[in-house]
Amino acid sequence: MASKMPHVKFANGCECPILGLGTWKSKPGEVVQAVKDAIDIGYRHIDCAFLYGNEPEVGAAIGDKIKEGVVKREELFITSKLWNTFHRPDLVKGALMRTLKNLNLEYLDLYLMHWPQAYKEDGDWLFPTDESGKIQFSDVDYVDTWKAMEHLVGEGLVRSIGISNFNSKQVERLLKSATVKPVVNQVECHPYLNQKRLQEFCEARGIKLTAYSPLGSPDRPWAKPGEPQLMDDPKLKAIADRLGKTVAQVLIRYQIERGNIVIPKSVTKSRIQSNYQVLDFQLSAEDMQLIDTFDCNGRVLPMPSAAGHKYHPFENEEF
Repeated sequence: MASKMPHVKFANGCECPILGLGTWKSKPGEVVQAVKDAIDIGYRHIDCAFLYGNEPEVGAAIGDKIKEGVVKREELFITSKLWNTFHRPDLVKGALMRTLKNLNLEYLDLYLMHWPQAYKEDGDWLFPTDESGKIQFSDVDYVDTWKAMEHLVGEGLVRSIGISNFNSKQVERLLKSATVKPVVNQVECHPYLNQKRLQEFCEARGIKLTAYSPLGSPDRPWAKPGEPQLMDDPKLKAIADRLGKTVAQVLIRYQIERGNIVIPKSVTKSRIQSNYQVLDFQLSAEDMQLIDTFDCNGRVLPMPSAAGHKYHPFENEEF
């Protein structure tokens, strides 16, 4: 089953399964079984981050499946991310080493800078705040952070490096000084925020887009009552009903048709399985065009805690 999943080829020649399991918001107590189920079902791509607080559990699940002989390490594609408090160049390698220890791995397939903005370096305090509760910023330039990440590739600790939540201006600025180019920009992407311009911009520069929150993050804790829920969209439901598929399957297929890597999150085995069953149908050109019209800049992760940071990606952005 695993071999059927299409792969995306990066500019550096490495390949990544186009569909992966997201682990954001997956509780430590639930994520072990979720990752085991995903690997059994056929997933070979797992997306992690230090911030999610569940890397040791993800690592335990991966380790168990390797021990059982279900999968070999080289058959897996594991991504993690450098958090904002570790942007200072002298902290970058140590942050990666902690992630590798958490995941019980010798290397990552992909390491991303989670956000372009840096926070005050304060040990294990991932959201350092002042007395009023405001996030304390660091003025570390993401270009300097990137140069430290480039060394990780040379040391064989990561196969590829990339970015996450970067806008077009920040991508352009980074590329001007990068020796190792980012292979991916992982961003929020779904029909209400389809990122068409950013995708075209990145693709023209050899950078693939990874779509996070492809289902509109219906379980986001800050959702307000009455906010439109992508999964309840009647036009999407009509497409799904016509195809005999779920709305989630249509949303995942939408990204695959666009050539975007897609990482839906779930801890429910039936949904993890259903989300994987997206290879036996296609969306028509008319369906794709219709879904493209839903775009309304409907961002569900605006990152208000970083408001005012000079590198906040969603302030003064072109796209």
